[in-house]
Amino acid sequence: MSDYLAAAFPRLRAKLNKTAIADLPTPVSQHVLSLDAVHVDVYVKHDDASSPLYGGNKVRKLEYLLQRASERGARRVATFGAAGSNHALATAIHANELGFDCTCFLSHQKVAPGVARTLNMHRRLGTEIVHWHGRADTVALCRRYVQHRGTWVIPLGGTCWLGALGFVNAAFELARQVADGLLPAPRNIYMACGTTGSVAGLALGLAAAGLDTTVQAVQVADNPFSSEEKMRRLIAKTQYILHRMDPSFIGDGWRDRVVWRDEFLAGGYARVDDATLSAIGVAREQLDLSLEPTYTGKAMAAMLHDLKDGREGPCLFWNTYNSRALGVDSERPPSLGNVPGEFARYYGS
Repeated sequence: MSDYLAAAFPRLRAKLNKTAIADLPTPVSQHVLSLDAVHVDVYVKHDDASSPLYGGNKVRKLEYLLQRASERGARRVATFGAAGSNHALATAIHANELGFDCTCFLSHQKVAPGVARTLNMHRRLGTEIVHWHGRADTVALCRRYVQHRGTWVIPLGGTCWLGALGFVNAAFELARQVADGLLPAPRNIYMACGTTGSVAGLALGLAAAGLDTTVQAVQVADNPFSSEEKMRRLIAKTQYILHRMDPSFIGDGWRDRVVWRDEFLAGGYARVDDATLSAIGVAREQLDLSLEPTYTGKAMAAMLHDLKDGREGPCLFWNTYNSRALGVDSERPPSLGNVPGEFARYYGS
């Protein structure tokens, strides 16, 4: 059983179908962290293993978003992201598996490890990649690549009320795992926050499921798509829509279930500081987790900071980073193929 939200609110089942591409529930593991001679119990929610094809937090959103594309009779899906976007790649991989063509509008980002591998995976999939930047005429691009092609457009990060449902469902999944004794109810959950959809859905779901747990939303991007105000508007909209669909869905109290954390941004998206790198090392050595510096390393830095500062547990780290092997390397191919020439910079010299 993977539709925990529908199980809790049967009236939603007929209105909110999802394509079961995620391997749910994702596991929870318990660990002991040694921090300055103090031993602390922490738990990890392994959304890195949310799919055997490509894991991470985006798969939960895509269950609802790709289902809607199918219901609308789409032949192609299109979405947006940076060159190394996990969301864009997850969309391309799972859309391909379901028989959709895929267009990704990708912008430049700071050169970082893994971007070349991501582009090579798009190359293998045959993703239609369009260079998207601030000076581009977005309307003209959409007319050219979206209009009259049977396309369903998925927003940046999959962030909208429909995508947020993936993490409303995740909160009820976690509540079931707590009820089954797999872990105690966490006092705090640490999650990387980019376009805000995952933390928004989780905070609302925790309130609706009755878990007295706070999401520490660790900001990882400094752009108009990532703000506390945007996150709170999305939670309120999602709550309103779900309540309209099923008046027994309440979700009041979500305002006390989320805290916006901007101290670990490290200078901006895909930028790194010593705290992030140290946190990645601790996660590798003590938790057997392979994290990255753009998202999950910053969330781990926040958790370690709070634990060292004496914050009470139990704490849960929600690992949103894919751990499935892609099967491609980061070498520059003889021909870029469907990768635009503007992205050659990510292959190095």
